[in-house]
Amino acid sequence: MGTLIDFALVAGSFVVAIVVGLTGMGGGALMTPMMMLFFNVPPLAAVSSDLVASAVMKPVGSVVHLRRGTVNLRLVGWLCAGSVPAAFCGVFLARAFAVTDAVKYALGVALLLAVVGMAVKGWLGARGGSSSAHEIVVRPIPTLLVGTVGGLVVGVSSVGSGSLIIVALLVLYPALKANQLVGTDLVQAVPLVAAAALGHLMFGDFKLELTLSLLIGSIPGIYLGARISARAPGGLIRALLAIVLLASALKLLDVGNAVTAWLLVAACAVTLAGWRLRAGGLARRGDVATAVEAPQEARR
Repeated sequence: MGTLIDFALVAGSFVVAIVVGLTGMGGGALMTPMMMLFFNVPPLAAVSSDLVASAVMKPVGSVVHLRRGTVNLRLVGWLCAGSVPAAFCGVFLARAFAVTDAVKYALGVALLLAVVGMAVKGWLGARGGSSSAHEIVVRPIPTLLVGTVGGLVVGVSSVGSGSLIIVALLVLYPALKANQLVGTDLVQAVPLVAAAALGHLMFGDFKLELTLSLLIGSIPGIYLGARISARAPGGLIRALLAIVLLASALKLLDVGNAVTAWLLVAACAVTLAGWRLRAGGLARRGDVATAVEAPQEARR
């Protein structure tokens, strides 16, 4: 790049950051593919710069959740025990693959896993827990394995600290409330992303101008997205995010345009059907609740 700041990249990162602020996930899963697909940034440089920018932004949200008490620090400890060294090792894998398209394909596979994870999270989310973040019984070995796999994926592709690990936590600990899941995942992501960012600073392909452009656009974008998230239909936004991630994954995996179009049409149809099915289920549960409450009101 000829100038220090790429204003087109600033605008792109601003839009992506709004989506991240609205949904709470998708930062690396959207930012890195955007740089590769629309700005022709080499895969390793895109991963390196995105991770360094994330390392600057992650602690801000973590402090908020720590103050609110929505973080299970034991979970954070076991996750970091696996994710921090694995993320650092993932940088060496990314560096070894830099001479080929392996980083690009690894990112495409990671995005597909993120889409599957978001679908699973959507179906299981209705089982939202009611336990305190401090009452959860931690399962050390499975949690350590989740951290290790998630850290490796983050080190190679910059994807996973939000999209993948939070879904694994939901499966392992369904009693955690949504804000506890987000808070615990966000805090564990700070040392995870920092380790991956340090590795990329030392052995990756970090570009200062890319990172500055990302930060200039992302910080106000995340703030704006977080401010309007309370009024936006979160389920619909997450569904749209999953479709965008699917499109990015297919393009990174060099899937043909015709096949990509048909897969996206199918994904939209499935999403719409699931949305209507879930809405119908909520309506039926509301009718049942009304029927149960009516006799009680009559007795009063």
